[in-house]
Amino acid sequence: MCGINGFYSKTRILKADKRISKMNLAINHRGPDAQCFSEYEKNIMLGHVRLSIIDVRSLANQPMFTNSKKWGIVFNGEIYNFKEIKKELKYSFKTNSDTEVIIAAVEEYGVDWFISKANGMFAIALFNYDEEKLFLIRDRMGIKPLYYFNDDEKIIFSSEIKGVLSSGLLNPVFNEAAIDEYLGNRYIRAPYTFFKNIYQVKPGFYLEIGKDLSIKENKYWDLPEAFNTSNSYKEDKIIADFDQELNKAVNYRLISDVPLGTYLSGGVDSSIITAITVINSEKKINTYTIGFKELNEFKYSKIIANKYNTNHHEILMDKDEYIDKWKELIRYKDAPLGVPNEIPLALMSTKLKEKITVVLSGEGADELLGGYGRIFRLPFDYENHKKEKSFYDTFINAYEYVPRAIRDKVLNSSTEYRKVFDEVNTKAFSNHSNEENVFRFFHKYHVKGLLQRVDMTTMQTSVEARVPFLDHNLIEFSYKNIPYDLKLKWLNNTGKEEAKFKLAKDYSEVLDIPKYILRKISYKYLPKEIIERKKVGFPVPLNNWFTNLENLAKENLSNSKWLKKEALEELILKIKDEERAGQILWMFLNIEFFKNNYFEKTWKWD
Repeated sequence: MCGINGFYSKTRILKADKRISKMNLAINHRGPDAQCFSEYEKNIMLGHVRLSIIDVRSLANQPMFTNSKKWGIVFNGEIYNFKEIKKELKYSFKTNSDTEVIIAAVEEYGVDWFISKANGMFAIALFNYDEEKLFLIRDRMGIKPLYYFNDDEKIIFSSEIKGVLSSGLLNPVFNEAAIDEYLGNRYIRAPYTFFKNIYQVKPGFYLEIGKDLSIKENKYWDLPEAFNTSNSYKEDKIIADFDQELNKAVNYRLISDVPLGTYLSGGVDSSIITAITVINSEKKINTYTIGFKELNEFKYSKIIANKYNTNHHEILMDKDEYIDKWKELIRYKDAPLGVPNEIPLALMSTKLKEKITVVLSGEGADELLGGYGRIFRLPFDYENHKKEKSFYDTFINAYEYVPRAIRDKVLNSSTEYRKVFDEVNTKAFSNHSNEENVFRFFHKYHVKGLLQRVDMTTMQTSVEARVPFLDHNLIEFSYKNIPYDLKLKWLNNTGKEEAKFKLAKDYSEVLDIPKYILRKISYKYLPKEIIERKKVGFPVPLNNWFTNLENLAKENLSNSKWLKKEALEELILKIKDEERAGQILWMFLNIEFFKNNYFEKTWKWD
């Protein structure tokens, strides 16, 4: 795990070494073990900060070049099956790193061949010095971030937006269209960001950039076309196969030359990852959980820690510590925080860095197997209640975090991205069943916001997070081989009939079993009391702190130009009865804290 930087231009850029050094320094937290950059030739500069995980020798530092000097690379992430790919190559290797396997594979067989073979998480910049072409490649699910600025004269890229800004080649411009998008989705969907002319490389895509800076966007992966809705299947066989695929995904992510551990909240997802990790590890594993005095799951995480004899660490956080850490983390994320638990996760990552460098996490299980019952059962509710609008409109109304009615009432900014994504998704929803549409939406969009959280909270303290449930082979297996009924299973036919007269928020986990197949295989690894308790998530007691948030809002939002005049009082009044009142106000504050931190200083220098 590392950080990458670079720029490519039509004409020579002055002070290139100084600029790339400042870019590296800006993201040094991602890779404190080595900071290097290439020679500035052919108008390309490559920079890298390294967190050593595999082949920790300095020989494996980046930028790295092929023996022929035709290809150069900077790379952030891990290729878990690099040893398998290496066996297919004739190249004369100097290191044991996955980085060298990438450039060797690309030189021998090309970019597309390598990507088709690679299992991993990655943000890669490759430069072909003979053809003078730059490739910016992002992994299938968007686990690793990759941003770029383009003004037709130069391309500046980095693992983090602050890396782009620290080049000193531009001053950022606030993208007001992102406000509505963020409040609806908790993050900005690719390719957009909160900065005008700074974009995300979309997950599952790579950019091919020519000498004239023309950009060709190539899509190399998407969710499978197939989606299993079969009613005829052998449950025991599918469960055994899924168990095998999950074990394979976890085992890939145990490859490391440094100590690793797991997050352990005490829920099914993190508990089964912990169990499989311990079973397949020779050394005793460190596990970590965090909570608040008034709200935590320590009791459940301790059950798993005791069962698997882990070195378990409980971390307690209080309100003052939470608020103190808030603004600091925005400076790491280069965006408003999206989920309240980003702050405790960051603190937990800081603590775990004392003992480990790699951590496995349970993100992606809910998206893979229908874990959010209130939303994943929406197609069933839609069919059994009066249809007042399209399913897409019904879904978006239930899904989005700050309701559109509130955003329209108080925001003084564009809804441009709302229109863009509504058009794309209305069309997409017309191509599949409603059940399938929900799964696809969560994989295409929802999980990407969670992955931004994972990357920031871990990399701010030089820790690499790995997410087995987002292994692309496991996702493809789930879509093709696991029937819908084994993801969300009714307790019985009577329960299904009873549910027709209710809403999912009232019957889910009472009359049905979300993530049924995961719970089923969990009996092999976990105690019954862990498997059969209701889903809790990662709670932060924001509603308990509403008065504090209200005071902060009055201090910070009264003169915000992106809010309509006198909108603050109306906002506070409107949301007090909302289930997410604390989080909604917290999100509005995030925007202002972020905006003040990035757009009130000069970044550009000569």
